[in-house]
Amino acid sequence: MTMIACGTRTVMRLIGVLWMMVVMVPPLGAAPTHVVSEEPVSVEKLGDGGWLVDFGKVTFGNLQIAAPEGMSGVVEVRFGEALKDGRVDRKPPGTVRYAEVRQHLIGGQSLRVAPPADARNTKQPEAILTPPEWGVLFPFRWVELHGWKGDLTLQNVLRNSVFLESWNDEAASFECSDPLIQRIWGLCRDSIKATSFAGIYVDGDRERIPYEADAYLNQLSHYATDTDVEMARDTFDHLLRHPTWPSEWGPHMVFMAYADWMHTGDREGLAQRYEAVKSKLLMERVGPDGWVTSNEKQRSWNDIVDWPQGERDGFEHREVNTVVNAFHLRAVQLMGEMARALGKEQEAMAYESRFEERKQAFQEAFFLHGRGAYRDGVGSNHASLHASMFPLAFGLVPESEQDAVAEMLVDRGMKCSVYGAQYLLEGLFQAGRGDAGLGLMTAKGDRSWRHMVESGTTVTWEAWDQKYKPNQDWNHAWGAAPANLLPRFILGVEPAEPGWSVVRMAPVPCGLNEAKGKVPTPRGPVEVHWKKTGTSYGLKFSLPEGMKARVLLPYRGSGKVSKEEVPLPTRREGKWIRVVPEQEGAGTLLLR
Repeated sequence: MTMIACGTRTVMRLIGVLWMMVVMVPPLGAAPTHVVSEEPVSVEKLGDGGWLVDFGKVTFGNLQIAAPEGMSGVVEVRFGEALKDGRVDRKPPGTVRYAEVRQHLIGGQSLRVAPPADARNTKQPEAILTPPEWGVLFPFRWVELHGWKGDLTLQNVLRNSVFLESWNDEAASFECSDPLIQRIWGLCRDSIKATSFAGIYVDGDRERIPYEADAYLNQLSHYATDTDVEMARDTFDHLLRHPTWPSEWGPHMVFMAYADWMHTGDREGLAQRYEAVKSKLLMERVGPDGWVTSNEKQRSWNDIVDWPQGERDGFEHREVNTVVNAFHLRAVQLMGEMARALGKEQEAMAYESRFEERKQAFQEAFFLHGRGAYRDGVGSNHASLHASMFPLAFGLVPESEQDAVAEMLVDRGMKCSVYGAQYLLEGLFQAGRGDAGLGLMTAKGDRSWRHMVESGTTVTWEAWDQKYKPNQDWNHAWGAAPANLLPRFILGVEPAEPGWSVVRMAPVPCGLNEAKGKVPTPRGPVEVHWKKTGTSYGLKFSLPEGMKARVLLPYRGSGKVSKEEVPLPTRREGKWIRVVPEQEGAGTLLLR
């Protein structure tokens, strides 16, 4: 014990010196965005003589009204995210958006019409501003016009929507044998596009402020749906200068840097940001016993666990708590990998040593044997969902206990927010319980993406329902987790080596009979189509030039695999059959 303690102090002193070093922060920027002119999908005359205009989906933008020659007068324009009884909802709940504008028309001229600027989401220096020459951008789908004389055509009313300039609608696709899951992916993909208007990931329209956890979840889903990499980097660089308050949000910056490196393989970009990200490990809060500790203020405010507070499943805040220490350990582990990639061997060994030592201590201090769960913190016997879902997602649960922990999480259900759901489902998929993950994603009730889809929304919400967060945004990308979870686990496509030089291709059927899709990478798209037929399982793939695939297929039948009817060598790896030779180009594998 004495030798371990001395080793801990030595490692901690080294890491402490490392993160306090002077760092250089990259210059600020924002990914280019542009205005796209869109026609309505329909216009409908209302009984009172007004007109209802439907643009099909919510985007951030404003209106362009072209009055015919000879028309004049004042029209009242009503913008809204919500519809009620066939009309724009003029009193929507919470901060769901509605605005009215009176506009004087000039015949033969096209006029831009927008609501006044919102005092909160344009507050400086926190909020991200958009170019003033574009006018105020407002999230809306529906418009009502009152006072318009004569007929209204699709060409009279256009929407100026703003999106990331490089966005490519054809970059990604996802289809499967369950239409509901397919619709959920579409909702989440459209949410990433709609919320790209600022060129930096923002938390929704209420504040338009970047937050680290929001940004990381957005980054994962953006990578899975589009080819751009600059928006994530610009957001990361902004957050280096403007960090936010939650304890766990700092380690999310390590997650962002690691995700960028794995996606792009850009060692130069990693090296540029490496020193700055060291301060995000919470090392300043590590006590003599090696634990990240929380003082009274941190326990009552900074240790967020989940958001809003009602989504914490009764979590008991302690001086040493499981969630904050889980985030710290995962960040330390990833820093070790990044240090080694940059050739910083001494630092890599320090991080790796701390991770291995504290991982064992984590298990001894927090795991509740016989319950398949982790306690909320030292001195607590309460086991919230969060105390177990984060360790499972972060690979901190020993293999021998993973089934029990996953089963406990499945039994508890979606007792977390839409933010927490990213980690809950990620952990379940990684532990081989993807069937339960899809079940939670599509569950009946008001705590699932089924609920969002069936509500008719076209952009994901900040919370599962208005009653869980009365002031929630209806345009929040941290609610779009299936956009990355479905390609990563149902299609089974993730980078195995930095820069996608090697892809891990391990589709998980999860009760589905078929799935296919396209996943964008910096090297080009990866295309996958798998299908189950009786006891056989077929996988068709297409890789960009220069990429190899490590293919793992779900064990079934005899376990024999062929490619174009030529047998391939394989080996059993737990629940998987691994195709021994890495695959290149395109082909079809058949598992019988």
